[in-house]
Amino acid sequence: MASPSRRLQTKPVITCFKSVLLIYTFIFWITGVILLAVGIWGKVSLENYFSLLNEKATNVPFVLIGTGTVIILLGTFGCFATCRASAWMLKLYAMFLTLIFLVELVAAIVGFVFRHEIKNSFKTNYEKALKQYNSTGDYRSEAVDKIQSTLHCCGVTNYNDWKDTKYYIEIGFPKSCCKLEDCSPQKDADKVNNEGCFIKVMTIIESEMGVVAGISFGVACFQLVGIFLAYYLSRAITNNQYEIV
Repeated sequence: MASPSRRLQTKPVITCFKSVLLIYTFIFWITGVILLAVGIWGKVSLENYFSLLNEKATNVPFVLIGTGTVIILLGTFGCFATCRASAWMLKLYAMFLTLIFLVELVAAIVGFVFRHEIKNSFKTNYEKALKQYNSTGDYRSEAVDKIQSTLHCCGVTNYNDWKDTKYYIEIGFPKSCCKLEDCSPQKDADKVNNEGCFIKVMTIIESEMGVVAGISFGVACFQLVGIFLAYYLSRAITNNQYEIV
């Protein structure tokens, strides 16, 4: 059992670590809010792109939303554990931080390894969406129209990709290929955009994914600091039998 003088000496150190951990936990909580916001933004802004990938890719925004929510809840728990100066709660907090860090690390590695499959999957599904395109609008057709009208492009590599489709043979180019609004291009190639959508979409996805990956990597590395602080503080409290006054 530690002497009173020893506990008086270690109390300021533990108090200092508590303050640092509280600041860290607040910042960690904010990162959860950021991840939640990025997930919601990705679901709203990139939904058209995700809809033309495989079904697993459409879950990416939900993964970010779920991760952000868990971090917010965990940050709240960490703040409570730090204020209570509970050794077992702090160890549990460190354990949860470690678990989330490992999950994020595995997710990042998997995303990096299979990044080329995203390109191939998008190109294949986009070509399939063109062949099955209809103006009444299933979700893939709506995604094609949204992408072509927003990015001012037509087809996968260029507008000629439409010429092999049933829609073109029966009607012509869709209105989303128009250079100008409300044009009726039918089969007049002069009225449609020449550039294909594939390169433009890949540029956007890579840039946006870079933002998401950067934020996720920063959050993951930041958790290492929290793991150290929570574990060290729990050990200090246990070894020195720290008591809250």
